[in-house]
Amino acid sequence: MFREINVYIRFGITYSRLHPFENGFSYQYQIDIGVHNLKILYLYENISAVEKKCLDCGDTIRGRTDKKFCSDQCRNNYNNRLNRDSNNFVRNVHGLLRKNRRILSDLYSEGKTKVHKDALFALGYNFSFFTHIIETSQGRKYHYCFEYGYCETGDDFLELKENSQYIEYQ
Repeated sequence: MFREINVYIRFGITYSRLHPFENGFSYQYQIDIGVHNLKILYLYENISAVEKKCLDCGDTIRGRTDKKFCSDQCRNNYNNRLNRDSNNFVRNVHGLLRKNRRILSDLYSEGKTKVHKDALFALGYNFSFFTHIIETSQGRKYHYCFEYGYCETGDDFLELKENSQYIEYQ
């Protein structure tokens, strides 16, 4: 009887040494009073007593005990979904800035240095979004969208300019 207990205990210890990152065995000892014999039951049991589930898809997790996701794809899906709302605003603003920069870049590369305000508006330029303002010593304000900017000349025309210092800072 005690020999059977030792065999099961040794089996559990050997198993836990061969599989150190898996959950171990737990033993239940039951005494049957009517027959006076000792029955040994061993059950494979999760240490945390609850099977861990992936936070994204809900599948069971295998491997390390501190894992939260079953795969890299699930981890990326979960974090993208979690940050979607906060990143959405930044993504929209960055998209508008890129569009404004592209419009100014196209006009400047065509050789145009003076453009009507309505022409920019018709191309989809949004005057509310720019990266910085530079005021010259003469008091003129240039609104820049990255390295391309404009200055209002007073008669609804805009003077386009490229700031070469912006490129040198990079």
